[in-house]
Amino acid sequence: MIYAVTHKTTIQYAGLVRLAQFNLRLKPAAARSQVVSDYRLTVDPVPWARQDEAGAYIVNETRLTLRDPIARLRIDSSFTVDVLPPPVDYATIASPTVAEIRDRALMRPDLGADSPASYLFASPIAAPAPEIAAWARRFIADDTPVIDVGRALMAVIHAEFRYDSDATKTDTRPIEAFRQRHGVCQDFTHVMIVAARAYGIPAAYVSGYLRTLPPPGRPRLVGADAMHAWAALWCGDELGWIGFDPTNDAFARTDHIFVAMGRDYSDVAPLAGSFRGGAGQAMQVAVDVAPLEPA
Repeated sequence: MIYAVTHKTTIQYAGLVRLAQFNLRLKPAAARSQVVSDYRLTVDPVPWARQDEAGAYIVNETRLTLRDPIARLRIDSSFTVDVLPPPVDYATIASPTVAEIRDRALMRPDLGADSPASYLFASPIAAPAPEIAAWARRFIADDTPVIDVGRALMAVIHAEFRYDSDATKTDTRPIEAFRQRHGVCQDFTHVMIVAARAYGIPAAYVSGYLRTLPPPGRPRLVGADAMHAWAALWCGDELGWIGFDPTNDAFARTDHIFVAMGRDYSDVAPLAGSFRGGAGQAMQVAVDVAPLEPA
């Protein structure tokens, strides 16, 4: 499926700010599930310096520096992407068990960006939470296929948690969202990651986009108006990383567009920055994912 993706961000400051620096993570990183072309990034006002580089995990980073005072910043990101169907049917394919995955992940000798060992342990946001681990215990046994664990976790999060964009913020801890059973895709993904890691399953945070309008006869996916997030579980060398979307109780297939993968939101946040000055700010984000060919 081919899509045209646009992501427009406008930041309005209450007063002039100086020496602003931003870290953008909007350009899709390489992924076997898709082919990206025609990526464009425009910034107004034009930055004094721009540096593009690969991040520590599977993420592209663009660092901007604006030396002159600004009261408004506009960032437009766009690209075309061909999302390929999965090579297998995740709903029916056999996968290694939890015990096998745990052993294989620990035996892998590398610590690269996609190495499962990088996603086994605590990270800045996805810290261990015994309460979440105890809640997830009923779905996870050593002899359970890891894909079955992923399906069970995303299904129960979808059933027990309510999507509420006013309930949490970007710095809300997973245990807080878990206890109140409210939140957004970021919170649901963090809860699933914490649960999986508690039992030795490598779990990563994926940022990306959802198709804005569904195909005829299918419901609209929750979270399509902004950047979306879902979990990826490592299912062995043969299957690799498989995406599980707890917000929609769905595997990441051709409706999901991959941008970046890290340990949690802090590794792949689409926009982070700092500036000199005490002005407040208001940010508006508009996202559109438009199909360029029939489903």
